[in-house]
Amino acid sequence: MNKSEAIALVKSRLTEERFAHTMRVAETAQILAERYNEPQEAVQLAAILHDVAKNDPPGKLKHWILNSDLPDDLLTFHHELWHGPVGALLMEQEQGITDRRVLNAIRYHTTGRAGMTTCDMIIFLADYIEPARDFPGVDNVRKAAQRDLCEATWLALRNTIRHLIDKQAMVYPDTFYAYNDLTKYVNGGH
Repeated sequence: MNKSEAIALVKSRLTEERFAHTMRVAETAQILAERYNEPQEAVQLAAILHDVAKNDPPGKLKHWILNSDLPDDLLTFHHELWHGPVGALLMEQEQGITDRRVLNAIRYHTTGRAGMTTCDMIIFLADYIEPARDFPGVDNVRKAAQRDLCEATWLALRNTIRHLIDKQAMVYPDTFYAYNDLTKYVNGGH
């Protein structure tokens, strides 16, 4: 799948507002890919496709989770997390995408994971810091993204965990694993 095919696909599946967000994420991801020497093609494809299942109804996402090898424990967490893993599965099964960099970046763009690759972090961060995002802490993450990809991802994870805890919401385990993994880096254990 090339860039224009990916754009056409998401445009047909997303609301106008979500499509505009996707294009901002793709632009932000390109800047980060250039800064951190990550191959443009994989990053662009993952960025464009990261929210491909975002506007699917929760019932449809649940069906995909129950009828695949995705972990059933996803269903005990907020349905906002489901579109990443389901989107990756859809792109693999329906579009024939086999590049693990692309599929994993889509799958983990909301939760993160231990051992995140550069591509994973770029998509996670681009989604978090795209220009229309405006919430406490986002500017600090934007500044960090200019100097250190791992530190910026760690800050975004920390902010996300704090936000969820403040809301008394459950935190998906992969998010803690990602945070713990990058905490080693931030604390000089790299």
